[in-house]
Amino acid sequence: MSTLADFVGKCLGTTAWESIDQSQINAFADCTGDRQWIHVDLERVRRESPFGVPVAHGFLTLSLLAKFGDALGVVPVDAKAAFNYGLDKVRFITPVRVGARVRCEVTLLEAREQGPQRWLIKTRNTVEVEGESKPALIAELLVMLVG
Repeated sequence: MSTLADFVGKCLGTTAWESIDQSQINAFADCTGDRQWIHVDLERVRRESPFGVPVAHGFLTLSLLAKFGDALGVVPVDAKAAFNYGLDKVRFITPVRVGARVRCEVTLLEAREQGPQRWLIKTRNTVEVEGESKPALIAELLVMLVG
């Protein structure tokens, strides 16, 4: 954790592509109670949606940031724990259609020492949708690291 400041302003990496399928969308709807038709009602989506297929919940896409950060090793190996601390900014830009593939690029924006063996980091997370010119979302994530 002592070298975090060396990585401020640098891209920490980009994840592999990951497919978003209807079973994942349905499971998220079941967990959250967000069963808006645009996500889960296939017949109505075919009839009424401008996208023609279901789209993932924005918060489902946002929830993948923890998984993406883990895949990229955002948390230093000498941290004993990492806690979600909050979000400074989130923008949902492009819908994620069922069957789409997404990936995330993570950049370390800030690393501030908060006391002995505690660092607050801020990352910019850009979730791209394969074949789309604009990202699905951009979020500034805050994580408290404890050594």
